[in-house]
Amino acid sequence: MSTMRAVQVVGYHQPLAMAEVPAPEPTGPFDVVVKIGGAGVCRTDLHVLEGQWAEKSGVTLPYTIGHENAGWVHAVGDAVTNVAEGDKVILHPLITCGLCRACRSGDDVHCELNQFPGIDTNGGYAEYLKTSARSVVKIDDSLEPADVAALADAGLTAYHAAAKAARRLTPRDRCVIIGAGGLGHIGIQVLKALSPAELIVVDRNPDAVKLALDIGADHGVVAEGTQVDQVLELTDGHGAEVLVDFVGEGGATAEGVRMLRQAGDYHVVGYGENIDVPTIDIISAEINFVGNLVGSYNDLCDLMALAARGAVTLHTQKYALDDFQTAISDLDAGRVRGRAILVP
Repeated sequence: MSTMRAVQVVGYHQPLAMAEVPAPEPTGPFDVVVKIGGAGVCRTDLHVLEGQWAEKSGVTLPYTIGHENAGWVHAVGDAVTNVAEGDKVILHPLITCGLCRACRSGDDVHCELNQFPGIDTNGGYAEYLKTSARSVVKIDDSLEPADVAALADAGLTAYHAAAKAARRLTPRDRCVIIGAGGLGHIGIQVLKALSPAELIVVDRNPDAVKLALDIGADHGVVAEGTQVDQVLELTDGHGAEVLVDFVGEGGATAEGVRMLRQAGDYHVVGYGENIDVPTIDIISAEINFVGNLVGSYNDLCDLMALAARGAVTLHTQKYALDDFQTAISDLDAGRVRGRAILVP
């Protein structure tokens, strides 16, 4: 049996460890084994190490993390017809059954029998990963796995929220985006591609605001204390019809609610704090709070079409698989611009 290198969680509140483990092989008819070309490093990976997902995932340690993966098809089960060895692919983060009510309606994110490589089964901080035929999306020849890997989760989550927001936005509307980091900088590009609305981006970091303006935002606001007033001024005192919050902690939600117009939609994407709003304010302004998880398989196909035509590009910082600890430390310390990618 062949072996491979894999970066594993060996204990919570402990550093990750490199291990030599058996390489996966197709055992089921719809299995697809992918040679990893790039694995994104995500803030959720830090939360995994802190044990925040331990109870939710019920995973047995040690296991390999990494849920933003792209590469080349290495081997397939005997019933796989949609991809062949050597195909360049990006992986939908979930392995889904295809048979439950959610899967049948295209809402495969809520599959009743899903497995989530990198969260509750082995992920992509490794040389190979096993997934299913339902989870692989062929990517355009012009795209490289290491350049697009983070679109599998960060990009897909940003796309899902931005596409939902775009469905109600008209040319007269304003959309506020809080946070122009790893997810936000993708969300801005998606909104620019899908929506005619005016985009207002708010971020603490002046460099992030500058990047936002470069990639299509109409207005940039540096969050230094007067951001609510600045947004109200840009929206004629009314607030925005839609707000997409990629931060969701550190007081962002209290400020965000004050930036929202009556009957506005507040899309929650980033997480970490509680939303505290008097119920009378919710009903009198008739506002909606909308939760956003990762996107569906079809969302990922749509996002890859945008990527292939150059409408969405990812800012990445690449690290060798052996330098996994540097990548994790850089992300934790806020030293990564865009997304960190491990390349085996």
